[in-house]
Amino acid sequence: MDETAFPGRLPERDRPWVMRTYAGHSSATASNALFRRNLAKGQTGLSVAFDLPTQTGYDPDHELASGEVGRVGVPVAHLGDMRALFDGIPLADTNTSMTINAPAMWLLALYGTVATEQGAEPARCAGTTQNDIIKEYLSRGTYIFPPAASLRLTADVVAYTLREMPRWNPVNICSYHLQEAGATPVQEVGFALATAVAVLDAVRDSGQVPAERMGDVVQRISFFVNAGVRFVEEIAKMRAFGVLWDEITRDRYGVTEARQRRFRYGVQVNSLGLTEAQPENNIQRIVLEMLGVTMSRDARARAVQLPAWNEALGLPRPWDQQWSLRMQQVLAYESDLLEYPDIFAGSHVMTALVDEIVTGARVELDKVLELGGVVAAVETGYLKSALVGSLAERRRRMESGADVVVGVNRYTETESSPLTAAGAEAVEQVDPAVEEAATEGVRRWRADRDAAAVDAALARLRADAATTTNLMPATLECVRAGVTTGEWSGALRHVFGEYRAPTGLAGATGSGGDPGLAAVRERVAATARELGSGRLRLLVGKPGLDGHSNGAEQIAVRARDAGFEVIYQGIRLTAGQIVAAAVEEDVDLVGLSVLSGSHLAAVPAVLDGLRAAGRADLPVVVGGIIPTGDADTLRAAGVARVFTPKDFALTDIIDDLVTVIRRANALP
Repeated sequence: MDETAFPGRLPERDRPWVMRTYAGHSSATASNALFRRNLAKGQTGLSVAFDLPTQTGYDPDHELASGEVGRVGVPVAHLGDMRALFDGIPLADTNTSMTINAPAMWLLALYGTVATEQGAEPARCAGTTQNDIIKEYLSRGTYIFPPAASLRLTADVVAYTLREMPRWNPVNICSYHLQEAGATPVQEVGFALATAVAVLDAVRDSGQVPAERMGDVVQRISFFVNAGVRFVEEIAKMRAFGVLWDEITRDRYGVTEARQRRFRYGVQVNSLGLTEAQPENNIQRIVLEMLGVTMSRDARARAVQLPAWNEALGLPRPWDQQWSLRMQQVLAYESDLLEYPDIFAGSHVMTALVDEIVTGARVELDKVLELGGVVAAVETGYLKSALVGSLAERRRRMESGADVVVGVNRYTETESSPLTAAGAEAVEQVDPAVEEAATEGVRRWRADRDAAAVDAALARLRADAATTTNLMPATLECVRAGVTTGEWSGALRHVFGEYRAPTGLAGATGSGGDPGLAAVRERVAATARELGSGRLRLLVGKPGLDGHSNGAEQIAVRARDAGFEVIYQGIRLTAGQIVAAAVEEDVDLVGLSVLSGSHLAAVPAVLDGLRAAGRADLPVVVGGIIPTGDADTLRAAGVARVFTPKDFALTDIIDDLVTVIRRANALP
């Protein structure tokens, strides 16, 4: 049989999607070496992870950067760092994605300047700045400025790239973190499209783009989505995204060319769905999630990056990233997936599921627009509360066993895994000296530049920010003058102010029929009576720059349902602020949440602060992605309990918190 003549086969294989791994850590030089290795292994695009100080606009020597430098990505404080990051990598020939949001304009200006220094015209550069600030207020937490000012920056970047970098995707509407924060498929589609509408409206209303060029703007807007393990539902979700995007861009913005209305997206499959328990199961999860965004030709991702099997344990090693890259390559080059048209065309099951998601997402989108748009829905707390509530329901289903997670709430008996037998060697370790080197490096950079040129560039930036002038030219001047990331952000903080997003706890409830909660509620009430207080008081704190607050918020909701009075001020707090709140509120317990890997710096700082404040007696517990050895270190330092992702039963955790309080107060 001649297989090439098989009915339904495409005349030639589709080109594979762009294959990436999300990478960057320690330093620009170390990350550059990692990029080169990954490209040599067949990776076809770069996806740059920046550390939290860079993402939130701080230099490595800022107080809030302590313990965070180089941990979840590469620190880029100035033009010299960007030069080192891409040394020897031809930017004109490399598709580069940068996961950066609040300071996206700044990083793009650094990137474009380095490309020009390499001799590449910016117009030749292809890639993406994520630059979706709305989801930062809802899920990831790396925002800086208020929503309206942030949208202004995004619109300025869109207008600039339309003129100067036409192959660049200036914004990547990101529903990825919405799913991690609890969004159902319907909410994920509806809320992401509401963000896209806000961006396009901001560009249109800025007056920087002629009406006849809105089609050019639309075709450069891309999306970045999450793919969970329910891969049939994920396929339907992506097809629904395409249906609604086509409808919105045609009807709201008058884009007549179907080519410009095509839904373009990249994907990172679900990292927070990976488990610490039986981590080898994460391999099949990643494969199934990859299928959800590749099987349907009409809704196939343009770029895919896969997490590593051990991301729930810590920072993946180069070998772990290679394994994820090889999964993509086997699917693209060994299977016959790319030889056929869409295999779901005509499926009544898929059509019904897509229609269901489209209908529900329209309702969510209309609701947000009726509130005044996505900015108003952020500022009122509507979107955050909806996500906190959805995540609470998801957690309830997992805790009850209605949703099965193999190795976590079912089939927990296991053999020892050879993948984790090496202990701490199973993940990449970040040398503590990295932060010291970065701090010294940024200070040398400041000392060696022309101070007058820096002052003039920052003065222009502040002046332009006070008007409606596009801020990209002033930002490029700052880059060339040697301004740092923290200085650029600081100048705009001076004009725009900072912002603290709603926590979403108001009205959210997560107990949902948990039969064990009544007993815990009685223990909470009894302990309060024995201590002679009205209610037990729990302070939930997020030290440092870690903005992933989903877990902390779920603990806060369940503790409140159990009868605790919960004090939660949101993300991005210094150790001093947490200590001050604990003392002022006279709490019974401090719970710290750290997912960025900075726990060995952040937690001792809080413990030391409590001792200095005369509250060494106040018990402290910690939750996060914390290796076993680090957990032992924290307990030796005085931490009463350490919780990690394997501790998924929230009511049991709250019960344990009551035990900690009783023991700290010598109650039986």
